[in-house]
Amino acid sequence: MSGLPGARTCPGLGEASDLKFPLGAKFREPLTEARFQQLFGDAEQEPELLAEPRLSRLCRRWRRRARAGSGPGAWRLLLARLPPLRWLPHYRWRAWLLGDAVAGVTVGIVHVPQGMAFALLTSVPPVFGLYTSFFPVLIYTLLGTGRHVSTGTFAVLSLMTGSAVERLVPEPLGGNLSGIEREQLDAQRVGAAAALAFGSGALMLGMFALQLGVLSTFLSEPVVKALTSGAALHVLVSQLPSLLGLPLPRQIGCFALFKTLAAVLTALPRSSLAELTISALSLALLVPVKELNVRFRDKLPTPIPGEIIMVLLASVLCFTSSLDTRYNVQIVGLLPGGFPQPHLPNLAALPRLLADSLPMALVTFAVSASLASIYADKYSYTIDSNQELLAHGVSNFLSSVFSCFPNSATLATTSLLVDAGGNTQLAGLFSCIVVLSVLLWLGPFFYYLPKAVLACINISSMRQMFFQMQELPQLWRISRMDFAVWIVTWVAVVILSVDLGLAIGVVFSMMTVVCRTQRVQCLALGLAEGTELYRPLRESHKLLKVPGLCILSYPSPLYFGTRGQFRRSLEWHLGLGEGCKGAPKTDSPPVAVAEPVRVVVLDCSGIAFADAAGAREVLQLASRCRDAGIHLLLAQCNGESLGAGDIDPGRTPGQSDPRTAVCQCPGCSCSCPGETGAYWSKDLHSVGLTQSSGVWRAPAICVCWSPLTSCN
Repeated sequence: MSGLPGARTCPGLGEASDLKFPLGAKFREPLTEARFQQLFGDAEQEPELLAEPRLSRLCRRWRRRARAGSGPGAWRLLLARLPPLRWLPHYRWRAWLLGDAVAGVTVGIVHVPQGMAFALLTSVPPVFGLYTSFFPVLIYTLLGTGRHVSTGTFAVLSLMTGSAVERLVPEPLGGNLSGIEREQLDAQRVGAAAALAFGSGALMLGMFALQLGVLSTFLSEPVVKALTSGAALHVLVSQLPSLLGLPLPRQIGCFALFKTLAAVLTALPRSSLAELTISALSLALLVPVKELNVRFRDKLPTPIPGEIIMVLLASVLCFTSSLDTRYNVQIVGLLPGGFPQPHLPNLAALPRLLADSLPMALVTFAVSASLASIYADKYSYTIDSNQELLAHGVSNFLSSVFSCFPNSATLATTSLLVDAGGNTQLAGLFSCIVVLSVLLWLGPFFYYLPKAVLACINISSMRQMFFQMQELPQLWRISRMDFAVWIVTWVAVVILSVDLGLAIGVVFSMMTVVCRTQRVQCLALGLAEGTELYRPLRESHKLLKVPGLCILSYPSPLYFGTRGQFRRSLEWHLGLGEGCKGAPKTDSPPVAVAEPVRVVVLDCSGIAFADAAGAREVLQLASRCRDAGIHLLLAQCNGESLGAGDIDPGRTPGQSDPRTAVCQCPGCSCSCPGETGAYWSKDLHSVGLTQSSGVWRAPAICVCWSPLTSCN
């Protein structure tokens, strides 16, 4: 039942199409043009709107943009670009403020040691990790649309930035630098990291200007998860020298993971026993605390801040035992108070950094948008992907002026924010207050913090990324193609590098989509007895067919990559030429075996688009059908991709095709025979078509038509 008024039992069905239905089977009554206007109003208005000239549409759009400069238009633009103006007036102070305060302080406490740890991963001094944990968080609070998203330092981006910084500003081969030379080297590396943040932010702002938020869809979930999981392994291996107290140069480029492992194994006898002990004790505390926070998430009022506890204990131990002087343990040292002097990064180096900035911008947006979407779906609100581009673009662009390195939403702190009871972006302000207090007053307390503890914090923060591999068995059961994408991306990231692995993962993911379009089967359809539904003939339903009629559906775009599959499938179904011999395997038998085909209806609703090669294939099909005496009808043509006026290859421009013309039933875009000659009339009436006012209407044969009805 279609639900239209006036549905009734249709007698005389057998006379129309030679089909035998049980008595009492109900179908829609014919939906004529007069009946359509009676039910839904005047149908002539909508085509007029659709036929509006393009110039008029452009003029109306420019007038609308011009009105946006007026007072109300500017206010709407301000509301769209500053989300706090929308959610702050509706903020539930009594219900949400305490949760945001607790969650913000908790995340801020984690930001302090994690920011310093990821700064070492970026190859810059630890204090710049605190800057990156302050300015981007503050900017995203003002511009972001994700209520439960926590931004700041991210391990994957820090790893990518560190590799680029080490390549651009390598450490001298000798390694024995004086204090002044070390400061100069650090300043150059800080400038390179800030330039990378500037470049990635500028790219995201350009993407926002072009409204390219849809680009996040090209980084599929398997690609993102495999990328972060593979990068976590890189982080683990890169921190081994710090865990063991080995002053080894950082390996960059392809096979860097294996080069680092080889260097660590070679230098293992020179490990520092003191730093190895500190690392073992730190991991022995951090890993169980992380596990407790996960297992007792619902019972704990707030997660246990294991990182800050470990930082305090290690600092006190190092200070009281003088580990830095007695055992040469590497410590953080003095953290400068206040903020750095704002200045623009070295813009002359931007062309060299473009190749590194682009993948960073894509990773930033993909991870941040996916995290925001996950929690938006969980808590029933919406995010604006283009506004997220603006937020992260401005965050990286402006924070680079304060010597921050690339940043994005982070997996660990976002999960911590939600577990601690955060409700809105206001939690970011409380997090900034904690980091600000460290920058202004509490920095000297971290002077004796061993760098080995920061390396342990880096490794323990990768826990969530490592456990993503547990999803592989379920992914294998759901989609083996996505499983292959995950494995290929992960192997490429681990063996080559994060940048190349990302590129290979995206290309391979796109190739799987192309391959899937080439594996579809052209389905022969039949009418399910007692219903108005057309089903594939290979299904186990009792289906009815009109002798001499073949209804085919091709559920795939028709382009240069699928034209061969399309041609072979239709040749096999229609018994034309060589297609019967080399056709793809299918469960439905060729129609030609039962009775020669006189009319074929091609359902084009699944053809999302057709390029020039696909259109020529349809022309050739129409020509071969004409030579074989088969009448070709097109149903549900998608826009202009398969225009009905282009089917007959023998007609001249402007001349109507005697075999195909656009059906004039209200609301239908099908193509039906348009000639009224006696031959056509006799032949097509035999399969149930009727003619009215010079237009053929096709009951009982088209996928989009119901028995004994007009189109639709």
